[in-house]
This record gives sequence, C-alpha cells and structure tokens, in this order.
Amino acid sequence: MRFQTRSRDDVQLDMTPLVDVVFLLLIFFMLSTSLSLNPGIKIDLPKSSAEQVKKKKTTLRVAVEAGGLIYLEGKKLSLEDLRRKFAQVGNDAGDEALVIIEADKKVYHGLVVKVMDAAKSSGINKLAIATEPGEE
Repeated sequence: MRFQTRSRDDVQLDMTPLVDVVFLLLIFFMLSTSLSLNPGIKIDLPKSSAEQVKKKKTTLRVAVEAGGLIYLEGKKLSLEDLRRKFAQVGNDAGDEALVIIEADKKVYHGLVVKVMDAAKSSGINKLAIATEPGEE
C-alpha cells in the first residue's frame, strides 16, 4: 500500500501589516513632537543675547498677551487666580520654584511687574523673562 503524503506549504509571515504599523507610528511621533508648547497663545517675544535659563523641577510658564490676558501653563487666569496658584506653588516648592514670564513686547510694562510681584509675594524668588535669541 502506498500512502500519499501531503506536502506542507511553507508558512511565511506577512510583513506588510507590520511595516504599515511602523510607518504610522513614525508619522504619529513626527507630528506630535513638532507641536509647539502654547499653540493658541500668540506672543511676540523681545530679542536678547543672554543665555537660556536651565529648567528647574518646578517651572511655571506665565504667558502675557498683548491684550493683557494672562495664561499659566496655557490656561487663562485672572491676576488674583494667578496669585493663588503662585501661593500654592510657593508653599509646596519654596526656593526650588521658577517662574518664566513670556510677555509680548507690546504688553504694558506694569502688567509684567504685577505678575512678577505676585510671584515674589508668594515666596517664589526665581524669575526669568523669556526672549528670542537675537543679534548681539
């Protein structure tokens, strides 16, 4: 008696879906890393030749628009709400907190001073004003 042996097809892994997924992940990460920190807040920073400030563990970014609107980490706040938030951070972080003020160059100087005063009165002693790199 003769038995027929079945020939097995070679099992192969289809690489096409794997390559598609890898390319989609690559495109996703390329697009997500190119987004700016505060996309909705339009600020025209003044130019400066000073070196950049190194980030601390507790860094608060305050943006002040030309119209006088104040944003803390992208959220619109009043000056009183900003004082309360600074007081909370000042109690928690103490001397380790750093406030970076990103003020438009058309902002009334008194408003920037009020933001600085709110930080200082809350116990935050380290302040920085953001600028764009400029010519010396």
